[in-house]
Amino acid sequence: MMSDVITLAKELIRRPSVTPDDAGCQHVISERLAKVGFKNEPMFFVDTLNTWSRRGDSQPNICFAGHTDVVPTGDEAKWHFPPFAATEHDGYLHGRGAADMKGSLAAMVVATERFVAKHPDHKGSISFLITSDEEGPFINGTTRVIDTLEARNEKIDMCIVGEPSSTDKLADVVKNGRRGSLTAYLTVKGKQGHVAYPHLANNPVHQASAFLQALCQEQWDDGNAFFPATSMQISNINAGTGAGNVIPGELEVQFNFRYSTQLTAEQIKARVIAMLDAHQVSYDLKWIHNGQPFITEPGELIDAVQSAIRNEMGYEAELQTSGGTSDGRFIAPTGAKVIELGPRNATIHQVDECVSCEDLDKLALIYEGILKQLLT
Repeated sequence: MMSDVITLAKELIRRPSVTPDDAGCQHVISERLAKVGFKNEPMFFVDTLNTWSRRGDSQPNICFAGHTDVVPTGDEAKWHFPPFAATEHDGYLHGRGAADMKGSLAAMVVATERFVAKHPDHKGSISFLITSDEEGPFINGTTRVIDTLEARNEKIDMCIVGEPSSTDKLADVVKNGRRGSLTAYLTVKGKQGHVAYPHLANNPVHQASAFLQALCQEQWDDGNAFFPATSMQISNINAGTGAGNVIPGELEVQFNFRYSTQLTAEQIKARVIAMLDAHQVSYDLKWIHNGQPFITEPGELIDAVQSAIRNEMGYEAELQTSGGTSDGRFIAPTGAKVIELGPRNATIHQVDECVSCEDLDKLALIYEGILKQLLT
């Protein structure tokens, strides 16, 4: 017999909710939550549907956060099972969003239904913050909902983000923080000319070469107990007209910092500018700050998460801050304690994305255990 978690996960996966289209997923979830006493508040910004749902009006407010949007499927002919058919095969549920992160949403909703049925008079509040803009530009999603909540002083105390955090087995890794992300768009300004007459030109590639070497060799920090050392990677570099006898007039370089709490974005910017000036580079420089680093140190939320995982899985999860960014970066600055806990990430964003059905059922039990630890 199919479990409640798998039934709901299939219903969500069958909706082709490619960013920012929600395709009705949030309506399905809202209807389920309303039946167990949640007040649903749709929040639509520009092209993105978000939903804020809450049961209770006292603290602590324990929030489940997630996204209904998925990345594009790519060539569907390469999938063994149609990406929006939600096919169950050999113990795995196949489909776009199965692991990232409709499976987690289904587990969260079912866990909450079960918890409320057993503890209708639980203390505090349970809330859901759901967006359809996590996989895209992340402009009109979680960040706008948080702005709305902050404006009316409605606080989240602790938040479980359902991103697929697990590596080798369910709940072996819990993300208790994320590095900050800062991207630089550098244009080195030279003068185009003929390669045979370099004295009449100014080659921006030559001009920038010493700076780029220094940038790659710089030790930005040593990290700390929660974070590895800050890393810098050049991701794009472009110059020239395509002709072999033309000195380019400009060099464009894009590089990204994944930084720890040892540094601020402003400190990184200042050091880069100092390096450019020291190497006498003529430049224009633009920055995009994708998110601040955040950390949830051991305490009530971590204790509850670890206890629920031990009770269900029989082992302790490893706390990590590795990987990319998540919507947790918009929630943590409000003062909320944030962790990420979800299924294995082995197939996310890939052809034939899938998740273990057994893992989703166990994940719902872990989520329910966390609520029990915190709200009873």
